[in-house]
Formats: sequence, C-alpha cells, structure tokens
Amino acid sequence: MFAEERMVESKLARMLNDQGVATDTGRPWSQGTIHRILTNEKYIGNNVYNRISFKLKKKRVFNPPEMWIRNDAAFEPIVPLELFAKVQTIIRERSRTFTDEELLARLRTLLDREGRLSGVLIDETDGMPPSSIYRSRFKSLIRAYGLIGYTPERDYGFIETNRQLRQMHPKLVTEITEKIRQLGGGVLSNPGTDLLLINNEFTATLVIARCRQTNVGDFRWLIRLDAEPNPDVTIAVRMNATNQDPLDYYLLPRLDMTGENLLLSEDNAVSFDTYRFATLDFLFGMAQRARIPEAA
Repeated sequence: MFAEERMVESKLARMLNDQGVATDTGRPWSQGTIHRILTNEKYIGNNVYNRISFKLKKKRVFNPPEMWIRNDAAFEPIVPLELFAKVQTIIRERSRTFTDEELLARLRTLLDREGRLSGVLIDETDGMPPSSIYRSRFKSLIRAYGLIGYTPERDYGFIETNRQLRQMHPKLVTEITEKIRQLGGGVLSNPGTDLLLINNEFTATLVIARCRQTNVGDFRWLIRLDAEPNPDVTIAVRMNATNQDPLDYYLLPRLDMTGENLLLSEDNAVSFDTYRFATLDFLFGMAQRARIPEAA
C-alpha cells in the first residue's frame, strides 16, 4: 500500500486501528510504528548493527554503510527485496522535499501545541516527518531541539527510555529463544517469571541495563540480579549511551555473583569483565546441540 498506492504511515496506522488489529505489544498502531517496520531490514532477512556509534564521552556518530556490521540472510525474508528497495527510495525522496527551515517550523509548531518534544511524540504525530529525518538532517534530535530553543526535561527522556526498553525485552527474549532452537537446542519459557530453561540443563533470565550519565559525565549501568527465580545465568544487556542499541553483553553465573545489584562503569575489574562479550555467540555456543555419530 505504501509503495503502490502511496498510502502514508499515518493513514496506514488509522486503517489498522479501524480494523481492530493491534501491534505485537497489544497497542494501537501509530505513524512511528509503521515507519519503523517500513525501514527495518529484518523483514528482508538481514540483521544490521553498528549504524550508530556512541563512544563513551563522545558525541553520537552516524556510521557510513561500510562500517555497518551486517548479517545478511540471517532470517527467511517475508518481504521481497525489490519491494523493500522501492519503499526506501520513496522514503529518501520524500525526506528531501523538506528544507531545514520547514522541518524546524513543524517541530516548533508541535512544541507550541504539546509543550514538550520527544522522538516518540514526533513519530506518533500525524503530519510530522519521522524523528529519523531530524536525526539524519541535524545529526541528533537534541541539536534540532536546540535550533528552536527547546531544552528537553530529563524526566521525559527517562520515561521514554524506560518504555522503549520494556518493549525491547520480549523481543530480545524471542530472538534468543529462536536462535537457540535454530541451533538444535531446546528452550522452555515460564511466562510468570520470564525464566528460560535451556536444554533442560540450566536456567537463564534476561535483564536490560539502561545507560545512565552521572553529573560529572561518567556512565554507569545498574544490573539487577533476581533473587527469585534465582537463574543459573543472568544475561545482562548493557545499552549504549543513547539507550538505542546494545553496547555489549554480560553472562553472569549465579555461583559467582553476590548481592542483588551490580553497578558497572566504563572500566571494570577483570573479575567482572571476564563475563563480558561483544555478542551472544558464547551463549549460543553453550546451548548448541551437535549430533553424535553412530558407532560403526
């Protein structure tokens, strides 16, 4: 509908809501959720990481495509590549129709009406260009805000970040579960406790640690270790400074952890960083099953 009928995101969202179709989280559709689907390469089978770098104590950088970490054909595609490419072309051409002044004028109008701004608010407001256009054109939303004289209150960012991380949690659990099953392992999930039983051998839970910045500019991550259901391994996802993407992962065994909370900084003791990994490949290696050849 977007590619052939030029039906914009807001109209697509209204159509789905009128039909009573909910999102995977049970929420109504919005302009923003439609846009994120239209631009997500996972629907053509690709996993793409490192689009944005945010080195600690540095400004966020949008990386060129040659720096992206790609895993093409990671999934079976459900959208034809030609159709996806056509949609991306339409979106790129549409974003070029706005001048910087027009983008800022729309942002100022939204601020005057709502009294605040956020990426989610921009994405879910009919008639507003997606927040991704502002990030691309002005390098960050904060810089776009500054150009119209708006300084966001910290509370709004805190609430929005927590909401996004809550939505991310079940998606990451599903991705981990599906990957283990693809490797021949077995996963049983307890919906009441979020406890995963992997290969009937060990239990695990997933926690997402939000990146927090101290008053002096240092970054901290608080990892809460569940006393109940007391998993064998806690899979801790440490988010980057924008809280948009995972920075790294910690696989924390219960036997080596004491206390209920673990506070990590940018540089940690070797005793903690022993459990740090750039990806979850080590976890998948633990869970992978291999066929034992029959004896002759």
